[in-house]
Order: sequence, then structure tokens, then C-alpha cells
Amino acid sequence: GALSAITALSFSSAAFAASDLVEVQSLNAANKPITVAVPKNPQRIAVADFSVLDTLDHWGLGERIVALPQTTALPYLPQYFKKSKKVTNLGTLKEIDLEGLMAAEPDVIFISGRLAKKYDELSKIAPVVFMTADHEKGTFKSFSDNLMNLAKIFGKEAAAQADIDHFTGRIDRIRAASAGKTAVAVSYTHLRAHFNLLGNKARCALIGNEFGFQNVAQNANANHGNEASFELLLKLNPDYIFVLDRDSAIARPGAKVAADVMNNELVACTKAKAEGHIVYLSAASWYLADGGYTSMNLQFQDIEKALGLTK
Repeated sequence: GALSAITALSFSSAAFAASDLVEVQSLNAANKPITVAVPKNPQRIAVADFSVLDTLDHWGLGERIVALPQTTALPYLPQYFKKSKKVTNLGTLKEIDLEGLMAAEPDVIFISGRLAKKYDELSKIAPVVFMTADHEKGTFKSFSDNLMNLAKIFGKEAAAQADIDHFTGRIDRIRAASAGKTAVAVSYTHLRAHFNLLGNKARCALIGNEFGFQNVAQNANANHGNEASFELLLKLNPDYIFVLDRDSAIARPGAKVAADVMNNELVACTKAKAEGHIVYLSAASWYLADGGYTSMNLQFQDIEKALGLTK
């Protein structure tokens, strides 16, 4: 035990004294909460979690990123996906180049659930922080907790609190406008040639929980949702239909866009269609970077626009 403890500490203690470390929350490979000691205000950051990339950019810390999976670009942060000598391309969010990561010599590594199984392996390179959107806890509560946790590392607590407060007032305005309105959220991918209904514990749970729409498909609780038909959509006949096009989020080549699929006679008979309330969500922000500051802002804007609160 002692020997492995020494090995585990060798990379951090060599470069950082204990006083230069900060303890933050993370999940481990088994998705269980743990506490991790991370260098305070790290200068060399490896990011394999786009929600963290998104927030670091918002806080003006993007210059510190030395390694990043650049295979799938985030459309609203294109500057991080250009070839650069300064940033090592780690490949994809699911399969990362471990040698490249090691060569980049990061002080800290941020990962998402797509790499959770490699937690221990990655921890041999540098301290690893793994956070996720916990829809059971509540998407916004989870976002706020994760934001404050990240802020602790960089001494950005005041900025994070201001960010959270900025959203809280908007939630109240959205809820006032959505009161009594029914909705369904559907996720579409051409790989299965159908769409899935998203429940209140899945991706897009903000819509039925924090944003106050009555989700008439709330029993669909798998993360990717339950398979549904256009007939069911017509039978549920909600005031709003929110569509998440997963293919466009990951820029899948040759995908039939969700808008074409939704253009059929059953959908044409829905109340949502008649009232112009079929809403295409900003796919990348809901699917790829769920939990980042900018993606949260885009998610809010999607709903505010749908409710006529903004142009």
C-alpha cells in the first residue's frame, strides 16, 4: 500500500507542495464520489470533457489548455479545434491518445463519462477530475455544484457564483412563461431511424424540471430515451415538441437531418406544428457539452426563444 501511495504522489508532490494543492470532488471509474488533490490554479490543462472546455473558455483560461480531443469540434468554440503546435490532439472523447497525453505533461486532466473506465490509468499521468450532469439531483443544481467545484481549482468562486445567479433569474422568467404548457423532448439519430422520447431524468431534463413544462413523456427515463413513433407523438399532442438532432451534434456524415424526418403528415397534424412550436435545439450544446457555461446559456436561449421571451 505504502509503495503505491508513493508512486501515486510522485508526480504531484515532485512539482507541487501540499500547500499548492486544493481538494475537489470527482467521480471515480465506478461513478462513486471521491476527493482528489489537484494543483491550485494549474497552468497546463488536459481537457477531455467539452463542458469543462466550455467553462474554462468563458473564464478566459483557454490559453492553458495543452491537450484536447479535437476529432469532433464544438461549433461554438471553433478556435480550439484548429491544428496547433501548442495543443496536442488527443483523438476522440471516447478513445484518447495516452502517449500524447503523457507527452503534454498536464498538471490536471478533466474527463467526462465517456472516459470514466480509464480513470485509474489516467490518474498515473496527473490528477483526474471527472464530473457529470446528474439529472436525478437536478440538472441545474448539478451544473451549479460542478461549476463551484471547478471554480475552486482556479480561484474563480466569485465568477462562478455570478454565473449561477445570472441563470437563476432567467429560470423564474421561463417558468412564468411555460406554466400550464405541455411538451415532449425527442432525440433523433438516423442510425436507428426513429426518435426517442426523453424523460425528466434524461438529457434535456431541464425542460420538464427546471423550465416548468409539463413533460407528457416523463416516463421515458433512459439517458438516450425510449423509442417512440409519430403516432404516439400525435396521441400525446403536446403544445411544444423539442427536437435534439444527435447526428448534427456529432457532425455525422450523410445523416438525414431531423427536420426532414419530422416533416410528415402525422407531425403536420400536431398542435405544436400548427402553432409553430416544433423547436430544434442547439444540438452540440445539449449533447456534446452539456454542463458547460456557454452550452447552458445556449440551452436557456433555445427555450427563451421558443417561448417568445427573446427574438
